[in-house]
Amino acid sequence: MSKIHPLSDVQSSNIGADTFVWQFSVILKDAIIGNNCNINCQVFIENDVLIGDNVTIKPGVQIWDGLRIEDNVFIGPNVTFTNDRYPRSKQYPEEFQETIIKTGASIGANATILGGITIGENALVGAGSVVTKNVPANELWVGNPARKIRNIEK
Repeated sequence: MSKIHPLSDVQSSNIGADTFVWQFSVILKDAIIGNNCNINCQVFIENDVLIGDNVTIKPGVQIWDGLRIEDNVFIGPNVTFTNDRYPRSKQYPEEFQETIIKTGASIGANATILGGITIGENALVGAGSVVTKNVPANELWVGNPARKIRNIEK
């Protein structure tokens, strides 16, 4: 059974078992969230979102339409995602960009992930990085713009 804080606004009934949703979070009705996740306080999750199992989303993160987060992913505090290449007030794209965070990836605090990016399995994005292109599996990327620093070995 999921555990939803009474001070959160959870409109979705698609929340997996043993998932915690903390206070002041908002989850819209069509979002799908897996089992054993930890959705910290002050997180906003839109409708066209898929979140796998064992995912941690730290405070201050917005998960916009088009995000696909696979299993065992860590999203650090205040990570920023985008989903529209040319945003304008009251002008919406025909479809939002799809961003994929693959199994086991971790994104450090305050990183910015542009829309349409794939972050590969077990990849690590350093805190404060700005990711402008795909990050391959098992690599550490840091900086602005983010670039490969080294391979990650288990």
